Amino acid sequence: MEGSHGQEDIAERAERYIKNLREALRQASERLEQLKGKLPIDAGRLLENASAYASDAEYYLAKGDAATALVSASYAEGLLDSLRFLGLLDVSWPRSVDDERRVVVAGTFDIVHPGHLQLLSFASRLGKLYVIVARDNNASRDKGRPTLLDEQSRLQIISSIRFVYRAVLGDEKDYLKPIEEIRPDYIVLGPDQAMDEGWLASEVERRTGKRPTVIRFDSKREFSGGLRGSSDIIRRACKVAAQLDPKP
Repeated sequence: MEGSHGQEDIAERAERYIKNLREALRQASERLEQLKGKLPIDAGRLLENASAYASDAEYYLAKGDAATALVSASYAEGLLDSLRFLGLLDVSWPRSVDDERRVVVAGTFDIVHPGHLQLLSFASRLGKLYVIVARDNNASRDKGRPTLLDEQSRLQIISSIRFVYRAVLGDEKDYLKPIEEIRPDYIVLGPDQAMDEGWLASEVERRTGKRPTVIRFDSKREFSGGLRGSSDIIRRACKVAAQLDPKP
């Protein structure tokens, strides 16, 4: 992270986030008690895990690691959201009026998976989230393969995610140009993005006169039976396709 002011601001946001999370967990627990024995899955176990993540968030915040506290809290919120998406529990998430701080996340987002949602949820807690979606040519060059979905489709998908305030396409020649235009207070990098945080903050400051706080979201947890990212999903899809259409 860059700058003591940015760290203090993140700590304040983490504290508010955890406070709201505890209220949402309290509501969920009360609702679960009313529905005891009526739910098709063990929602209690999910709430226990969510509460454990909330405790982790409080621990890291107390240790002065506000970024990890936000990550842990976002995992807890994800578990609560899973119950809401399944129509099993509906809690009102307390929201405070946010300021105008801007946050940038950039990526290809060829196959949107839970890891992406965790990243976007985390970033959205810092302010209004702007997502820069890589252009087809740039993504193909960087990944060494064509994208599965074209840039307009990927932009449409990211724009529909509730954590995202606005999604835009990147620039084919200068990948920092959209960041220049957005002038973010924070830039959140994913665990696989090969970018030096210090250089990025300095270069954006040189171009805009405003130095952003750069945060590395370096947590990459498994989802859906050991999958950890888009490459894992593609490999599994290839295996499934081979099983469905075996060669003679």
